[in-house]
Amino acid sequence: MRLSQSGILLSLVLMCLSHSPLFGAEPARVKPLSLVQAERLSIDLKQGMALEDVEKLLGKPRRTALKSQGLGSSAESPQGSLQWTYTWTNPSQSDRSLQVVFASKSAGQWFVMSWDWGGY
Repeated sequence: MRLSQSGILLSLVLMCLSHSPLFGAEPARVKPLSLVQAERLSIDLKQGMALEDVEKLLGKPRRTALKSQGLGSSAESPQGSLQWTYTWTNPSQSDRSLQVVFASKSAGQWFVMSWDWGGY
């Protein structure tokens, strides 16, 4: 049996799509959370929660910051803190923000240390 050029092209496209991160991956949030949704979901934040779990819960932050603790080189010295900031603007009120602070015990593994709502 001989495949036509369009049949070969179709099978290649389908093969590429099957390996695409769009298939089988968790769907990304299309629109950002509203302030009310974020307030409700933030109740599920827990100290020690992994960075990936926070992203699943609240989505990607608008701003990030990495703060170093200095030049400590011992294995027990903290790596610093990673800060994620989620913000919402309401024309009738002041801006609201949620800042989640992560600490790291080893390279690339971030865990929730604290969080705080600003603008209240």
